[in-house]
Amino acid sequence: MYKIIILTILVTLLNAQNPKPYSALGDVIYDNVQKIDSLKKIKYYKVYIKDIKAYVKDVKKTKKIGFEIESGKSKNSNKEYLNKLRELSKRNDYFMRSAVTSYDNAVKNQDSTLFAQLINSGLIDTQSRKQEIIDYYFLHSEDINIEGVIQEFLDEDAKLKAKKEAEQKRYKTKKQREAAKIKRIRENDRAAQERLERELELELSRKKMKIREDQKLELVR
Repeated sequence: MYKIIILTILVTLLNAQNPKPYSALGDVIYDNVQKIDSLKKIKYYKVYIKDIKAYVKDVKKTKKIGFEIESGKSKNSNKEYLNKLRELSKRNDYFMRSAVTSYDNAVKNQDSTLFAQLINSGLIDTQSRKQEIIDYYFLHSEDINIEGVIQEFLDEDAKLKAKKEAEQKRYKTKKQREAAKIKRIRENDRAAQERLERELELELSRKKMKIREDQKLELVR
């Protein structure tokens, strides 16, 4: 619950750093730009450095216009700003698709370095590919750096495993308690039944004795 609150606060703060006009379109672009810029550090994307730099520059320029429009001090119209966002959105989608394609190629070609860089880029939907990522890691554990997404997944699985084991232990303990309770009830019932039988036998024995004594008295008379 605490983590959810923190994440909500962080998302709110990040969104507050973006222009409000056409935020549904703009937020995606502005929130992704640093992730796309980080692709420059990946050797595979060296040939795209010029395109990445140009894209980042255009995003910053457009973001500035967005804030100016929000404050009512821009020379650009809302329509012009919207058109710039639409053009940037297409370029954002291009880099997103490129990252996914590169990831698929990294898996296919068993390029563990590129694989690790891309899953930690923030441009890959790692949750939907969690099992694939974990499987790849176990096949190439000696060649891959587990820092980042893989470590998080392993930690999550370890916690989940521990939770399941704890639940199974509690369930087993509960079953044992229930079994012990049933056993006690049955033993108590058996003891009560045995007491009742003894009391009935004793009562029957007393009645027989009384009858015999009464018969003896009759004979004496």
